[in-house]
Amino acid sequence: MPKNILTSVALYSLIFLIFFFLTAVIFSQVILKGETVTVPDLTGMTITQARTELLKKDLSLAQSGSQFNDRWDRGDIVLQDPAPGSTMRVTKIVRVVTSSGSQRVTVPDLTGKSQESALSNLAGAGLYRGKLTQIHTPRFPAGRIIAQKPAPDEVVDRNSPVGLLISQGENDDRYVMPDLIGGKADRLLAKLKALDFVVTDIHYVHYPGRSSGYIVRQYPPSGYRIQKRNLITIEVSR
Repeated sequence: MPKNILTSVALYSLIFLIFFFLTAVIFSQVILKGETVTVPDLTGMTITQARTELLKKDLSLAQSGSQFNDRWDRGDIVLQDPAPGSTMRVTKIVRVVTSSGSQRVTVPDLTGKSQESALSNLAGAGLYRGKLTQIHTPRFPAGRIIAQKPAPDEVVDRNSPVGLLISQGENDDRYVMPDLIGGKADRLLAKLKALDFVVTDIHYVHYPGRSSGYIVRQYPPSGYRIQKRNLITIEVSR
């Protein structure tokens, strides 16, 4: 009998402790849900800074989008709901809108840059390439930016086009490629060099029925229109 009594007492004690614990948890939650705090001003803070500030109030944060703003840097909070100074229950959510940066941007100076570098600079400034025009000029190497519109340092709306004027290099005179095949290589190579043409490759090959030292093949072919900077390749009999 005493053993049964002890078992019963232990069982009732355990039940009482469980009931007491559950009651305490429920009671604390009721009290916690009823507690209110003042919402802090998050304007100008980053998301990380705002989360830290809200944790002090037992509040959480949710980002609800972004918008252009000329006052605050990209990523800073510009709007919040509830407004600063409002009261709300703890564990609730404060929703914020962040800045996408200024709607107005400064056009970078692209003069003298390569087209690839210019496009990268435009994208970094929030702009894009507009009309592309090319001209020959000895002032800039081929592929470099000569001018732009809008001009450097102008302030324009983000996502505006910027027109580019690109150099095609110096406008060399064009010539008709002569027929070199069958000519004496030494004499013709000297003549081409004197006229500032560039012979890049000379290949010596066995050619049946032809004495050594004569041109048997050429590129560009006879009649092809070339400029002095074009590369010429020939094959010479040996």
